Amino acid sequence: MDLGLDGKTVLITGGSKGIGLACALSFAAEGCNLHLAARNPQLLEAARTSVLERHAVKVTLHTVDLRDGGALQRLAADCSDVDILVNNAGDVPGGSIESLDEATWRHAWELKVFGYINLTRALFGAMKARQSGVIIIVMGMSAESPSFEYVCGATANAGLAAFTKGLGRGSTRFGVRVMGVHPPATRTDRILTVMKQVAKLRYGDETRTADLIRDGYYPEPIEPEQVADAVVYLASARASQLSGIVLNLGA
Repeated sequence: MDLGLDGKTVLITGGSKGIGLACALSFAAEGCNLHLAARNPQLLEAARTSVLERHAVKVTLHTVDLRDGGALQRLAADCSDVDILVNNAGDVPGGSIESLDEATWRHAWELKVFGYINLTRALFGAMKARQSGVIIIVMGMSAESPSFEYVCGATANAGLAAFTKGLGRGSTRFGVRVMGVHPPATRTDRILTVMKQVAKLRYGDETRTADLIRDGYYPEPIEPEQVADAVVYLASARASQLSGIVLNLGA
């Protein structure tokens, strides 16, 4: 299937591993050139190597902490001509309202909430001026099924879902589509960390992550590539009728 993405340029935040790296590989397979942004330069270099071993595309790296407003604006300026933005960076911890203090909530939301919103604001203007662009926001199924043990992340995801729907329902007037994806538990290093935190709260033992699945607190994780395929489809011409929607990848 030709998705009509050959030659497009994509900025992916959190692009060095997990869902972000899977998105990078999927977009590269469609002939897209990449800008990958993350905090760890070694992981970024490894991601670029992984892409270039498979695909003849251009990969530009940006070592940046999106909690830093100045660094975020510099990234937006460097990538102002991208066709597609994938907001994916985030490391919201598991924990109850009592176990997470205010500083932890603010630190998590500076990246997952304000980082997403501020980068979208910065690049939306450039896309609007060109009358062309796609913004995909990767959130999580906890927005639809919040839990006591992941309340910080669930609240962040729910707010971002409202942001996505509201912006995307008006953005098409300017030639820009905005959509979101809610992955369920996905097999990444981060989800293992969160599951350990939840297992500690549920059972008093962080090693009992398999019991979370057995007891119905977590679904069997899906693969990052499954999320990436959904992201690439939404960004493509095959989904040109869609904006202001959030695609749930789990129940």
